[in-house]
Amino acid sequence: MNLINIGNMTENEARAYLEKIVWGEKPVCPFCGHTHSYSLNGKTTRNGLYECASCGKPFTVTVNTIIHGSHLPIKVWLLAFYLVCSSKKGISALQLQRQLGIGSYKTAWSLNHKIRKAMEESPDFCKLFGYVEADETYVGGKGKGGKRGRGSQSKTPVIGLVQRNGKAKVKPVKHVDSKTLQEFIVNNVDTFSKILTDEWPAYNGIGKYFDFGHEVVNHRSGEYVRGNISTNWIESFWSLLKKGIGGVFHHVSVKYLGLYCDEFCYRWNTRKDSDGERFNQALKGIVGKRVQHSMLVA
Repeated sequence: MNLINIGNMTENEARAYLEKIVWGEKPVCPFCGHTHSYSLNGKTTRNGLYECASCGKPFTVTVNTIIHGSHLPIKVWLLAFYLVCSSKKGISALQLQRQLGIGSYKTAWSLNHKIRKAMEESPDFCKLFGYVEADETYVGGKGKGGKRGRGSQSKTPVIGLVQRNGKAKVKPVKHVDSKTLQEFIVNNVDTFSKILTDEWPAYNGIGKYFDFGHEVVNHRSGEYVRGNISTNWIESFWSLLKKGIGGVFHHVSVKYLGLYCDEFCYRWNTRKDSDGERFNQALKGIVGKRVQHSMLVA
């Protein structure tokens, strides 16, 4: 699948494509999970409407998804998903509005955030394992004249984990104290691992939770690599995140920073996939995530 293919689709073809990605071979009732249903056809019946053979409720492929209740055509949603998924550093709401001809910036902004919601980590996300690098960074705040480094004024701390040659897990936090950082690591890394960090004292003692302990590189003394001990992978992720936020979005509200982290984590975790594969995987993430615009701005 590519942008040209989507652009040439009719609305009915776009709906059929979404049904195949979300449901597979048979429609799945969003209310009871039953896979037996009847297609409802009639002059006054909207396209893509089914009735569940078990609970009797009518439904379409967009029910109980981030697309639920949207006035935008499904084809526009598919185009937006593909533009976001194929962009290396993300795409702003203003760019989406212009490229898709969406009348309202507010609609494009909401659309972009809902796509990020679809990209968030699934509940069955497996813990990281093996060599896992941990670090924190600071996002937002003053570009010039502000304090730099840990404790940066007006910046939001973000904790991150990257498995060597594997996936990442990141999250905005309020503090970078020992309790916060170590709880995040323990909750997201399998015990069959070695933790790699810099010399920040909050990581002291983390090795006792893992079979292969904890190794430190001392950045303050100019040490960045010692054999196979480094934090280069997590530093690469921070570079991706900051280039995207600084170069594309420019300013990110603390309230929505978690959604941006989800987006860039998704990009990292699917970096070996083609644009089409990344697009299809993101579409699968729309299920069970009904998000109203009022929920985003509340």
